[in-house]
Amino acid sequence: MYKFLPILIFNYFIYANEITFVGIDEQKDGEINISLILDKVAYINSYSQEDPSRLVLEINDAHFKESISEIYNYPIKQIKSNKDGDHTKIVIDLYDDVFWRKPIQEVTDSGILLNLKLNKDKSLEQNARDIIVAIDAGHGGKYPGAVGPNNILEKDVTLLIAKELERTLRDTKGYQPVMIRDGDQTVSLNDRFQIARRYGADIFISIHADGFKLSSVKGASIFIWSEEASSSIARNLSDTKRERILAEIKNLKPTDFNEDYAREQYPEVYEKKIEQSKILGSKILDQLKKDPYTKIHKKNVEYADFRVLKSIDIPSVLVESGFITNPEDAARLKGKPGRRMIARSIFLGINNYFIENPVSGTLINENTDHLKYTIQKGDVLSEIAIRFGVTVESIDEKNKLNNKPIYPGQTLKIYF
Repeated sequence: MYKFLPILIFNYFIYANEITFVGIDEQKDGEINISLILDKVAYINSYSQEDPSRLVLEINDAHFKESISEIYNYPIKQIKSNKDGDHTKIVIDLYDDVFWRKPIQEVTDSGILLNLKLNKDKSLEQNARDIIVAIDAGHGGKYPGAVGPNNILEKDVTLLIAKELERTLRDTKGYQPVMIRDGDQTVSLNDRFQIARRYGADIFISIHADGFKLSSVKGASIFIWSEEASSSIARNLSDTKRERILAEIKNLKPTDFNEDYAREQYPEVYEKKIEQSKILGSKILDQLKKDPYTKIHKKNVEYADFRVLKSIDIPSVLVESGFITNPEDAARLKGKPGRRMIARSIFLGINNYFIENPVSGTLINENTDHLKYTIQKGDVLSEIAIRFGVTVESIDEKNKLNNKPIYPGQTLKIYF
């Protein structure tokens, strides 16, 4: 699998990543957009600081064509850059606290367009942002995945679970979901984690419903990355994807980020990612064990060399929602209640992970005892209660609804 890597790495890193400052643009709605151009997708650390109030971007293995020092208007005081070891640091000094979004790296004809967006928000007590969750619905397009009874396709099941998870995250304050695919598209394994990186994902969740030669094999499992599989079934699932991996690993685009090279370059970052992936996987598995619809195939987090999990710094988990080749699992995953419970377990596991492993400067870190959910058209309290694993009575009591009707746009506090 890896005999091609040295050549690929050399060709990929033969030139440094150059940064060009494009400018600052303020929209009519008050949103401010800071734009840069890169030669290729970069490994970026972005965070906020207080006293003084500022945003910081650390772009690794990159340098400015010309350093910047720009004075701007409220809420930005100044933007400046400096070289710090193997990375370039961009500091955005602020007059006041802002709501900001992690920088997005967009592929364009001119290179990689990096956009950092921020909004004035005087209600904030500190700079804050959302948690970015990349949701990867396995397979899609020309890759149907496993096929179950009555021609149930894995790619269809995974997309329905992903959309259920997306909806919960989207309507919960403090989370921003990013769908790797939102329809029946073909997305390469490399592109899946490249997309997650370009959107600044804090975590990566890949959803599957695989098959096995024995139809008796059933139940949900959680996987994280490892070169060595932890069981014979994990090895079998990994081996079925190896031919596709070998084909795709040779097709890195010049603008792609090379995870294989970065793993050697930043071993401490990679080791921390593996550690955090295991914690995240354990939190999701704990919730799956509580799901009355779902049987568990393996009681501990499993390991396999699924390439889609190979990002060096983004905690990444693959959720096998079941074996679609098993009649019981296929029936469960075909029905909305079964899929909804899988999505709920993933969401609650994610939320528990961030409560216990808080990310500084995020909205989730501000309120760890409850979530804020915005009611959408068609919502009813019973379904909201199921979505979050609480009771209708607790929602009614905590929000002082007194059995009054709910309405779209209303915000509910969900206590656990």
